[in-house]
Amino acid sequence: MADDVSLHGFLQSNYSADVASSNPNGGDFKVAEERLQLKFEASKDPFHVFVKADGWYDHIAQKWDSELREGYADYTANKWDLRIGRQIITWGVGDLLFINDVFPKDYEAFFSGRPLEYLKKGVDAAKIGLYPGFASFELVAIPFFTPDNSPDRQRFSMFNPMPGVTNRETVEPPATLEDTEIALRAYREVAGFDASLYFYRGFSTQPSVMPDSFTMPSRLTLFFPKLSEYGGSLQGRALDGVLSLEAGYYDSRENESGANPIIPNSQTRFLVGYQRQIWEDFTIGLQYYVEYMRNYSAYVSNLPAGFPKEHKYHDLTSVRLTQLLIQQTLKLSFFAFYSPSAGDYFLNPEIKYNFTDHIWTAIGANIFGGGNPASQFGQFAKDDNTYVQVRYEF
Repeated sequence: MADDVSLHGFLQSNYSADVASSNPNGGDFKVAEERLQLKFEASKDPFHVFVKADGWYDHIAQKWDSELREGYADYTANKWDLRIGRQIITWGVGDLLFINDVFPKDYEAFFSGRPLEYLKKGVDAAKIGLYPGFASFELVAIPFFTPDNSPDRQRFSMFNPMPGVTNRETVEPPATLEDTEIALRAYREVAGFDASLYFYRGFSTQPSVMPDSFTMPSRLTLFFPKLSEYGGSLQGRALDGVLSLEAGYYDSRENESGANPIIPNSQTRFLVGYQRQIWEDFTIGLQYYVEYMRNYSAYVSNLPAGFPKEHKYHDLTSVRLTQLLIQQTLKLSFFAFYSPSAGDYFLNPEIKYNFTDHIWTAIGANIFGGGNPASQFGQFAKDDNTYVQVRYEF
């Protein structure tokens, strides 16, 4: 019975301090917290239960808080399985670039110096896996919509096209059968490559903003437009390393003509990545990513005066360098985004050291800049921060 039930977790301290300027609310910390996570697992064939919950004290908000990060039950049969509950789903082959991974992210956690695992958010869903032999399938139904968690405007100096309008309302899709999100993945090995096809029908996890008036707005409504996505990916060994290819078409179902400047136009997205070990314990990863906006002329013709104009082609390059030292207890890493089209960048150097199998610490920085105050990373130019993480795992 002891082999079938386990309880693990960690205690963690996480602090992130501004190095460029203070927050919009006058504070000097993005994160200042102590956190406890508990993970409980129990199995008795054909059932499995998993629960992961966090509780923490936020020194900035001066309050205790808690979150159920995952909590699901599995049933496993011979050629199919079922998972019901809150779960984290990861699709696609990109490194911090998401095309076919349409599930919600926590960008505030990512930009404020929390461990990378906190970038992904759980969804309350039912997932069925089917394994008939010629291929494998995952079908996901999400009845309760979960949006991305964007950085808090009290802690981050984000671009705001209408700073004077404080009357804001967020409207999320209702929990109805008609508005249930559906996602499907089919995958198998093809010529030594892991190949996948994807389909999604639901809503954008990033909100669009609808003012009550373009000339004299007094109220803003944040809503989540209907979205369908179709894509595919390949990943396998090539050129003495690992080659990754991914593409997707984003069908903006509420803006088919591209003439509505409030709702994002349909897009085609591409990604090529390559990872290789150059010498022992040193790995380099490179990526090139492109977004191509459809119906661009209609978008430009209907863009209201004063709104920033997006590029027809938006591209990103990335590099990840990782060196392990001292019997792999010391990890030196560097990750960077640079956009040739926007001219902005994001840098993340980090040093992580494992004192024992149970205790580790990491020190790093998030550095933003370039572009203009409305670009993806340029808007955070005042939000450079350094962070420290200390964790005891048990």
